Amino acid sequence: MIIVVRSPIALFVYNRPWHARQAVEALQKNELAKESELIVYCDGAKSDGDEKEVLTVRDYIDNITGFQNLTVIKKEQNLGLAESIITGVTELCERYGRVIVVEDDLVASPHFLAYVNEALARYADDDRVMQISGYMFPVELHAATDAVFLPFTTCWGWGTWQRSWRRFDPHMAGHEKIKADRKLKYLFDLEGSYSYFDMLEAQMRGGIDSWAIRWYLSVFLLGGLTLHPAKSLIKNIGFDSSGTHCKDAGMTDIIDPDFAVTNFPGIQVSEAAKRAVYRYLAGRNNVHGRFMSKLRRWIC
Repeated sequence: MIIVVRSPIALFVYNRPWHARQAVEALQKNELAKESELIVYCDGAKSDGDEKEVLTVRDYIDNITGFQNLTVIKKEQNLGLAESIITGVTELCERYGRVIVVEDDLVASPHFLAYVNEALARYADDDRVMQISGYMFPVELHAATDAVFLPFTTCWGWGTWQRSWRRFDPHMAGHEKIKADRKLKYLFDLEGSYSYFDMLEAQMRGGIDSWAIRWYLSVFLLGGLTLHPAKSLIKNIGFDSSGTHCKDAGMTDIIDPDFAVTNFPGIQVSEAAKRAVYRYLAGRNNVHGRFMSKLRRWIC
């Protein structure tokens, strides 16, 4: 019998009041919200021009209801998204052993918390599984289960354990290994369908500041797997020029409110799902070169 422990929810907000409200209200519609602790990390203003919106977000966050407990952590300085998430996830993994992570531009399905909590309990003791993702690309799958394993991470609504996160390498020690091995680079780029290595190189140069490309590198080099729902339980509403990394519209996936994950897979990569996702990404890469050349938040 699997005992499901309610994992803490880390919500990261900054200066977008409308987005933050949408994210919170979506989580509140989850049945498990009232049994879950919500920890909100509020980043500090970058400049005086941001301060009004930052304070508006904080005023809203202070009055959230609908969760078992609310903790609000307000930073005086601006850490930026990457440092905020690395710091917050590290703190909560050390304290609770697991965490569910949501950002302020993510709208979750009413079944999101049930899925992530169940998956975190079900795969807690298998080191092969390093992340639970709430997102699935807009591809049609004909899977025998309601979720599938894929060999890469995502950053739109996810969960992990301390056993996995402690192996996160923010310094990217494995960069040279991939750079020197053409086959490894091909696999890192999802068999040539998405240029994640270019993103990694940009991170090395300081051109971008992404926690998630570093997390993907860590998981990839360990041969880790990520569980994804067969249909997405997360929608990103940040493609409206309001976010640090989301300046172009383009991802308007729709959540099926009736879809819930009840049938979980054994631990092995779904080759059919992998092919479907890789085809989708390769197609977007060919048609939308400019779109894909920038930092896109499929992986942040």
